[in-house]
Amino acid sequence: MEIKTEDYRICYDPSTATVSFVGSLRLSGPAEYAPIVQLLSKVASVEPAKITLNLQQLEFLNSSGINMLSKFIIEVRKQARVQMAVQGSQRIAWQGKSLKNFQRLMPGLQLQLV
Repeated sequence: MEIKTEDYRICYDPSTATVSFVGSLRLSGPAEYAPIVQLLSKVASVEPAKITLNLQQLEFLNSSGINMLSKFIIEVRKQARVQMAVQGSQRIAWQGKSLKNFQRLMPGLQLQLV
């Protein structure tokens, strides 16, 4: 599964249950984020042992995007059987601040900033 535009690319690797985000997500509101939410929901519905969100190449994510990921993490937390990992980059300023908040939503979430 893949979503690709001029500004960003999101692809899912079923062999590792990893969703990789590349580029900049500056979409306005839930309606524009709906295709991404659908992709994430499909990944969660399979209930892999662990879902990894690789954000290391995501240069920008607006508040609507952070909200969308937060809601997804809460949904995964409700499933209880699925572990969650988020990979981020220390070189991208917003990630160091924002990604730590995901651990508050899901205390068992593994956060890796490289």
